[in-house]
Amino acid sequence: MQPVEIYTSPLCGFCHAAKRLLKQKGVSFSEVDVLADASRKPEMIQRAGGKRTVPQIFIGDTHVGGCDELYALERAGKLDALLAA
Repeated sequence: MQPVEIYTSPLCGFCHAAKRLLKQKGVSFSEVDVLADASRKPEMIQRAGGKRTVPQIFIGDTHVGGCDELYALERAGKLDALLAA
């Protein structure tokens, strides 16, 4: 199973939805709360190619994007393969 990292904010509904999908799939992930630790936000922006919004989701070395992109992978049947790669 690939490591999953998600940059979030506790005030973000999309963050909660993305984490809910991962939990439903039994995927463990590390979470970086950029509201609680603002020093990590520049790191997120750099890793995400300039994207400033949360969530930003990484599976292994792959930048998935946000919640919409995560759900699109799931609907397309591609999320499990990416997680297992």
